Amino acid sequence: MRTCPRERRARAMGRRIKALAVVLALAAPVGGTASAQEGEPPSDDAAGELAASAAEAAPAPQATPGLGPVTNLPLPRYVSLKTSEGNARRGPGLTHRIDWVFTRAGMPLRVTAEYEHWRRVEDFEGAGGWVHYSLLSGVRSAMVVAEMADLHEDPASGSTVTVHAQRGVVVRLLECMRDWCRVSADGNRGWVIKTALWGVDPDEILE
Repeated sequence: MRTCPRERRARAMGRRIKALAVVLALAAPVGGTASAQEGEPPSDDAAGELAASAAEAAPAPQATPGLGPVTNLPLPRYVSLKTSEGNARRGPGLTHRIDWVFTRAGMPLRVTAEYEHWRRVEDFEGAGGWVHYSLLSGVRSAMVVAEMADLHEDPASGSTVTVHAQRGVVVRLLECMRDWCRVSADGNRGWVIKTALWGVDPDEILE
């Protein structure tokens, strides 16, 4: 059976269109455009976000119980105010509100927490807040919390009393035994019963 030239041209054209469709199908990415985008490596910004998320998910290093995470010193512990004025803030940073102002240089303070350059402290009444570490000193002091404290020549209740210290007087700690502390105040030195002082733990020994 013979075909006319017009039919032969139409059949040839159909074969070429079919072959072109196969080539286009093979060239197309599997899964389409959306799948190709999902398979691309993350950009620098996306990689940074992933790293940040991983860092947030990672557990923070655990501090040793009883030791400050910054200084590795005991918590709680006692220090003294280095200056005649120290702002105690609600949080560890200059942007936090000032809740309290300490105004006695040398007064004892109790450190209860640490964060970077900040220490959370409290006085003998429990008032305080976060103070910059530069305002604090490791020199030990104590405050007389008894109505009257006697300074003795020796660490014994029967020894000679050299001077009396009223409540609120700040003394410098020179030495502490189990029940007594040797202190200095206004040029006077003597032994004071430890229970009359705030700024030293009952079982603390200082040499």
